[in-house]
Amino acid sequence: MLTKRIIPCLDVDRGRVVKGVSFVDIRDAGDPKELAAFYDKEGADELVFLDITASADARDIMIEVVKQVSEQVFIPLTVGGGLRSVADIRRMLEAGADKTSLNTAAIENPQLIADAADFFGSQCIVVAIDAKGCTDEDSLGHPKPGVDPDLALDETSRWQVYTHGGRTPMGIDAVKWAKRSADLGAGELLVTSMDTDGQLTGYDLELLRTISEGVTIPVIASGGAGNPQHLLEALDEGKADAVLAASIFHYGTHPIGEVKEYLAKNGMPIRGKPKA
Repeated sequence: MLTKRIIPCLDVDRGRVVKGVSFVDIRDAGDPKELAAFYDKEGADELVFLDITASADARDIMIEVVKQVSEQVFIPLTVGGGLRSVADIRRMLEAGADKTSLNTAAIENPQLIADAADFFGSQCIVVAIDAKGCTDEDSLGHPKPGVDPDLALDETSRWQVYTHGGRTPMGIDAVKWAKRSADLGAGELLVTSMDTDGQLTGYDLELLRTISEGVTIPVIASGGAGNPQHLLEALDEGKADAVLAASIFHYGTHPIGEVKEYLAKNGMPIRGKPKA
């Protein structure tokens, strides 16, 4: 069995790491450069840096902050937020990122996934999916203009994709979009449940399992970790290949060493030696 990855996430807004609950009620969590250095020493397997307001504000990602963060880590770094072109992706890789995460731009222009994968290799391209459970008010079968009708919500849909930092419902099915992203050449999927994000009550295991079983590329679980058991459930029941968390790491509730030790004791293969 392949080893599972533990990934802290730095959601960055105006140069500071922040954390919210279901994408709202944002509060400060620290300096990105300092947190990056801390997690590198703590034994994180990878690090994700997301500029969460770049797309919504229609601006470029803060490249200087990315450079500062990349200088602090010797583990794989994934960077996302406001990337709209192959040229944008190139700048991030040149700034020190090992992978780039596409969300809004990929939905608005799916060909970007294929172009980027062809140019840089699938291993550099992560497609992030922000999904929320469908409600009776959702407009079935009517995606936003320009979205492929084959991706539209239908009577079987359970989760809808949102863009622009969780602000814009797209009227497309999250599972269909996950499969399309994989077909276009994405190397990984970062799946975040907006319903469970920041709630500390556990990941959306059904969402994770449904997507994981529908694609052949790695799935990173995101949204809802409150304790080590939740991460174990995401890897086991949710069939994720990696787990991403923020709150439990940023505020010291459950350090990375504690999480790795718990996972190892419960039979989950992890990277490196657990540090309590």
